[in-house]
Amino acid sequence: MRLIILKDYNSVSTRSAAYVASQIRKANPSSENPFILGLPTGSTPLGMYRELIRFHREGIVSFKNVITFNMDEYVGIPENHPQRYHNYMSKNFFEHIDIPTENVNILDGNAQDIELECAAYERKIMQYGGVNLFVGGIGANGHIAFNEPGSSPESRTRVVTLSENTRAANSRFFVNDITKVPETALTVGIGTILDSGSVMLIVTGNNKAHALRMGVENGVNDIWPISHLKLHPNGLIVCSEETTGELKSETVSYYKEIEKSNTAPDNLYKD
Repeated sequence: MRLIILKDYNSVSTRSAAYVASQIRKANPSSENPFILGLPTGSTPLGMYRELIRFHREGIVSFKNVITFNMDEYVGIPENHPQRYHNYMSKNFFEHIDIPTENVNILDGNAQDIELECAAYERKIMQYGGVNLFVGGIGANGHIAFNEPGSSPESRTRVVTLSENTRAANSRFFVNDITKVPETALTVGIGTILDSGSVMLIVTGNNKAHALRMGVENGVNDIWPISHLKLHPNGLIVCSEETTGELKSETVSYYKEIEKSNTAPDNLYKD
């Protein structure tokens, strides 16, 4: 597992966007052989989306032959609600790039049969041969997408009950009222994510420090979904300095030393 420690949120946003852009460029996708990209929502990836929009406008990367699958969606949220992830993605990313509408895939939390919706979503991902790159964030409890603590590494796209911890954290998007946060959601599974060609997790905020320690310095544990990234041969965490407060100084020094000599393609756009 690769850990990149950067100064602050802006540096993390630029570097994570650079990694996404470099992977798309490296694949040189076409309409017959598109690049399959898994995407997150929430506050953490907003900076990455702004940078990807900038890269697109500067001609660095095109999304014309990219097919996206979002990680999750709330169940039963009104279609016009700003926190419905369809609306979030459109406003913060898709409206500003050249991705064809038909290439965008987001779970429908208002589907008549949500179990069937989940099965069809998982099947569609598999029909494309899986995801090339899955990008995600984590929660303070270490969840990935909406895979809460206790989720199996073999889990697939499904309906989940959100923990009180997650709903409390997300209440900031619902006028700080936890009762307005949906109790259930649809999410891709940890198994779905681990089947991807590569996985990048973006971690910012000192409230994520404990989860980062559990994911980096401890063994694989279902109670800390972030730790399952260790099972992936191409796992990457891009984090800000503030999130490393609970890591051992030796751990931080080790990963920083490794990155000094790293010449991976994403360094092409390193700020």
